[in-house]
Amino acid sequence: MQDSEETLEGKNGIKPPMNAAQLFVQCLENEGVKYVFGIPGEENIRTVDAFNGSSIRFILVRHEQAASFMADIYGRLTGQPGVCIATLGPGAINLLLGTADANTDSVPLVAISAQVGLNRIYKESHQSVDLVSMFKPLTKWADLIQSAEAIPEMVRSAFKQAQTERPGAVYLAFAQDVETLPAPEGYHPLEINIVRDSSPSATHIARAVKVLGAAKRPIVLAGHGAVRDHASEALIRFSERLGIPVAATFMGKGVFPDNHPNSLGAAGFMLHDYVNFGFDQSDVVLCVGYDLQEFDPVRINPRGDKQILHIHRYPAGVDAHYHVAVGIQGSISESLDALSQGVKATRGLSPINIKIGHLIREELERGRKDDSYPVKPQRIVADIRAAMDEEDIVLVDTGAVKMWMARLYPTYRPNTCLISNGLSTMAFAFPGAIAAKLTFPGRKVLAVAGDAGFLMNSQELETAVREQIPVVVLVWVDGSYGLIKWKMDIELGRHSHVDFGNPDFVKLAESYGAKGYAIKRTEDLLPTLQRALMDNTVSVIACPVDYAQNKVLTDKLGELTRSL
Repeated sequence: MQDSEETLEGKNGIKPPMNAAQLFVQCLENEGVKYVFGIPGEENIRTVDAFNGSSIRFILVRHEQAASFMADIYGRLTGQPGVCIATLGPGAINLLLGTADANTDSVPLVAISAQVGLNRIYKESHQSVDLVSMFKPLTKWADLIQSAEAIPEMVRSAFKQAQTERPGAVYLAFAQDVETLPAPEGYHPLEINIVRDSSPSATHIARAVKVLGAAKRPIVLAGHGAVRDHASEALIRFSERLGIPVAATFMGKGVFPDNHPNSLGAAGFMLHDYVNFGFDQSDVVLCVGYDLQEFDPVRINPRGDKQILHIHRYPAGVDAHYHVAVGIQGSISESLDALSQGVKATRGLSPINIKIGHLIREELERGRKDDSYPVKPQRIVADIRAAMDEEDIVLVDTGAVKMWMARLYPTYRPNTCLISNGLSTMAFAFPGAIAAKLTFPGRKVLAVAGDAGFLMNSQELETAVREQIPVVVLVWVDGSYGLIKWKMDIELGRHSHVDFGNPDFVKLAESYGAKGYAIKRTEDLLPTLQRALMDNTVSVIACPVDYAQNKVLTDKLGELTRSL
């Protein structure tokens, strides 16, 4: 024991000098990092060791992909960059998916990995690949730390770029031999100073007032940028004062409450859904915090004849169906308040917009009363809503499950129904739920996933159990890639190569030390959800789903489109 203490403290009680890895971790602490998600490797053992004694909690995961999804969701919920870490080569490559997901969803994330030493990076060598070039197309910025002196500036730059302007992902590679160097004397974390000019242009507001004042059937499309900019209250004020209906993208769900009479629900379904009829009738579309990758502009402006008011922190992207009449940059809340004060006319909802709200509520209400088994998607959505409080968080994986939840799940607060829509990534929901519970331990957190998506990262059950992070996973079981089957049936009239087998989900959960439930009767779903969400443990609920409803829905929407 004495030898160990001498190794840690040095001879005569004098601590050994700080190394570059310790300086690096100090810089992360300075940025306010609370959690780092990842897996250590031989080439970054000093960095991982430096987390011991720091204020940062290292969450050891079972796959680097899951680490990147956890960092992704942490960044999305907090607005502070989530951090994930891996070793070089294959470990770093496994971080790519969640990093790309964060970048396309405009979420602040810092991905970190080891890299081979500078003494061999210039030549062919074991596990050496050009990671910086690999990450650059998927991030806002990517670079290699090549000296200990560069650490404070590069860490500050990484976090600044991840968080400012349009948020996104960045990547830092840490050369193995640099990690071992002594920290240079006098180098320390840099002061954090972020300055934003948030006021919108008065000239642009005046131009937008003229366009909106002349509009006959304006409509709002609220996107994820409105969530990031905390513009929910301003959006409600704006809609109520001017009597303008509001639709949200899948990622914007909750920024305008679905129980508000001016709500049209969520836009993003692959066919002409109820909400699309509101856009069909409109002449001016106010895109509030909307990013083009959330929902193809051709779906809201198919003929390119509508006037677009772009209200965001940054300029609009370019698309033939997104020709901006007026762009207002700056604080979204300030922009909406200024715009509403300039427009005198108030409006009521049109008959078509009133009907849209009625159709959504009617579909969900029918599902709530349906006791047939396997369970219909509408019933599952209704039971989830009944089990969750307004501020509880549900994460919805990609697949057919996403279409049903995004369309029908009533959402009343921002960031309480989380969906990947920039990249539409499978397998993010369960790892993301772990990060969500760490971020908001007082809220119930539910991951909703298809069987395919859940099994891609089901190994993180061990992480949740080991770290004592009580989350619940509701698996919609159909034994297939349901969304692809749905799409094949629509476009080809048949499907193939989409069906697979499943494990016993109850035994799978129990083998990791979690609780497992199998829904055998439809009426058991809601009480099982309530019981699992109240338990202070990790639970998996397997629920067979009746995806015959997919065709029923698309046939109905087709008939509705023809009739209207």
